[in-house]
Amino acid sequence: MSTPQNKGRALITGASSGIGAVYADRLARRGHDLVLVARRRDRLAALAQRLRAATDRSIETIAADLDDKADLATIEERLRGDAGITVLVNNAGVGATAPLLGSDVEAMDALIRLNVGALTRLTYAAAPGFAARGAGTIINIASIVAISPETLNGVYGASKAFVLAFSQSLHHELAGKGVRIQAVLPGATATEFWDVAGLPVHNLPAEIVMSAEDLVDAALAGLDQGEIVTIPSLPDKTEWDVYEAARRTMAGRLSNAKPAARYGVGRLVTTGD
Repeated sequence: MSTPQNKGRALITGASSGIGAVYADRLARRGHDLVLVARRRDRLAALAQRLRAATDRSIETIAADLDDKADLATIEERLRGDAGITVLVNNAGVGATAPLLGSDVEAMDALIRLNVGALTRLTYAAAPGFAARGAGTIINIASIVAISPETLNGVYGASKAFVLAFSQSLHHELAGKGVRIQAVLPGATATEFWDVAGLPVHNLPAEIVMSAEDLVDAALAGLDQGEIVTIPSLPDKTEWDVYEAARRTMAGRLSNAKPAARYGVGRLVTTGD
């Protein structure tokens, strides 16, 4: 078995199943050693054993709950102190499908802590070292609900809109320092996400559900092609390009000294005698 050249370590969160486990497989086969992070120790161990046998790569596992401050701090410290880490895949997250009025606010708060807070802290831990070394890749798993917030629970959609906006800002800030940023926007994907969110995947039309394997393969192809935002299900990339061009064009007109004329608002200017 030929072994690809070592490309450094990839740290993957939410790595024990679904999208994270497929990223682990694909990145190991591309020549990365792995640091796999997830809550379920038994699943991590089984995945690591399989990947070691299949790829001959070094596979380390860390059982950690990123909603636990001490566990999160452990992963942050690893990212800050390990110069061998060249890729961070922020995959850990939780979803919600119930409408806002049918959701528990404590569950929504926990969702924000994981989807937004933990992702942000891990990125802050990794990015300075990547920038200092002039190389590194951060892959943030968002969702199509980042640009289609009406599709599922609004708090979940807002959390993924944060991931998209954060990734775009990071690219703007770090691209010149040799750090690659990619936001991946999956549509419905055949993982345990749907069971945890309360809507088992078998309830969805089969024609809209992508396998985790196809999703990750498409996302990595997008990374290879230099995409900042990858939407694996979107047939025509031009649609995203037009959407993004419109946003950037509008950005130059979003701040002005006076309200837009359509509001009929203006200060009455008086002159003294």
